[in-house]
Amino acid sequence: MGEGGEVVVVVREFEPVKDRIGVEDVERNCDAGSNGKISIFTDLLGDPICRVRHFPAFLMLVAEMVTDKEERKIVGLIRGCINTVTCGKKLSRNGKNGSNDSFKPIPVYSKLAYVLGLRVSPSHRRMGIGLKLVSRMEDWFREKGAEYSYMATDKDNEASVKLFTDRCGYAKFRTPCILVQPVFAHRVSITKGICIFPISPSDAESLYRRRFSTTEFFPSDIDSILYNRLNLGTFVAVPSDGFSDSWPGVDDFLSKPPESWSVLSIWNSKEVFTMEVRGASRTIRGLAKTSRMVDRAFPWLGIPSVPELFRPFGFHFLYGLGGEGPDAVRLTKALCDFAHNVAKERGCGLVVTEVSSREPLRVGIPHWKRLSCDEDLWFMKRLGEDYSDGSVGDWTKSPCGVSIFVDPREI
Repeated sequence: MGEGGEVVVVVREFEPVKDRIGVEDVERNCDAGSNGKISIFTDLLGDPICRVRHFPAFLMLVAEMVTDKEERKIVGLIRGCINTVTCGKKLSRNGKNGSNDSFKPIPVYSKLAYVLGLRVSPSHRRMGIGLKLVSRMEDWFREKGAEYSYMATDKDNEASVKLFTDRCGYAKFRTPCILVQPVFAHRVSITKGICIFPISPSDAESLYRRRFSTTEFFPSDIDSILYNRLNLGTFVAVPSDGFSDSWPGVDDFLSKPPESWSVLSIWNSKEVFTMEVRGASRTIRGLAKTSRMVDRAFPWLGIPSVPELFRPFGFHFLYGLGGEGPDAVRLTKALCDFAHNVAKERGCGLVVTEVSSREPLRVGIPHWKRLSCDEDLWFMKRLGEDYSDGSVGDWTKSPCGVSIFVDPREI
């Protein structure tokens, strides 16, 4: 406790019953848009740890101002989670006891920590509170054996970028794209000549592990995601020609795959939190409403309309996008159109996904440029001197791969 009325900042673990109201006040004060411009506000639906609770290990910390009169006020917070993911790959002999001369790539895993939701009340910034929260969270990461820590931020968030790079030792690592598609008042037509199959979580797990486990950031506990109640299913698209009307099972599918195919899974973020666009002028709101009215009145015209984003809305997140073959882009678009219709049926406002800027299937993902982000900044830091595998070395210095696997639990 400080002397002469001095205020002390205490960083401690979040206590749900005691801290919920204080945390919500900080979130509300920190939400973008306090300057009167168009902005997005987030409602965590009364659960401050909703964005990390589905990970195998997670923690939320709060920064509390304590005066010599025992007055307490939460002025900052941070969330963190840990998972094991693919950081690279190495070659292994594809044969018993190495008798076969062929090699196959196998994933190299690393224990990765993720920092998200760092908030400091505007009235208490430039006091070192953000740095103290990050440092304490990193101590917990190290205690749990995490080898790397990373965070994501908007490129325009100069304060966050400066804190993590200049003061916390993080370096720019990846720049994926966030692609956002509004959910129209009409159903989207799916290209003819394409079959879309829902597959079981067990088949989805097998498909992902056998074809995508060497993709960067692939989670080793993919089964926990696929069996989660928020997962709405995994879907495979193939050309209708030469393919049966029923799903053959993952083993038969992979033993003799079609020339082209595509896959994706849908995560119901609407059940985790909602968003709301505020600060829009009456003109913008009026134009959006008119577009919806026209779309509902004449759905066969397929006129793109702006959904009701000026009240709380939810979205679905598409993850695990992948595919092979010369027609994979067209099949990916069909799956995204299918996902749009699922979102419409469930009352969502947006369909969102995030992919590598080098992802070949990116051109098949419908999105509105104005709503999307061409460069989401990911920063990474190595927490210790040991590496998960000598064949990969320091992951922070590795080149960017073609694809990344974005864990929907991080959204």
